[in-house]
Amino acid sequence: MTVYIDPPTWPGHGRVWSHLVSDVSYAELHAFAEALGVPRRAFERDHYDVPSQRYGDAVRAGAVEVSSRDVVRLLHGAGLRRRKRAFRGSGSR
Repeated sequence: MTVYIDPPTWPGHGRVWSHLVSDVSYAELHAFAEALGVPRRAFERDHYDVPSQRYGDAVRAGAVEVSSRDVVRLLHGAGLRRRKRAFRGSGSR
């Protein structure tokens, strides 16, 4: 089982976050996150958002440290990348 984590550089909700991903399957990613104690609500499309305070825990549990660019490359290579859908507002036309 190999999962990957990028450095905690993504701001949001008063914290800084990392992305935890798998290059094999979502099942592998969910199993790793569950073992780490990361709640399922932290899963967003194709990754888990992990707060900077848990970065070291993820690495000690076996997550491989990679760059943010590598996270995207790994997801694309595995066919697991899920992009955000474009917002289509109701508009007043």
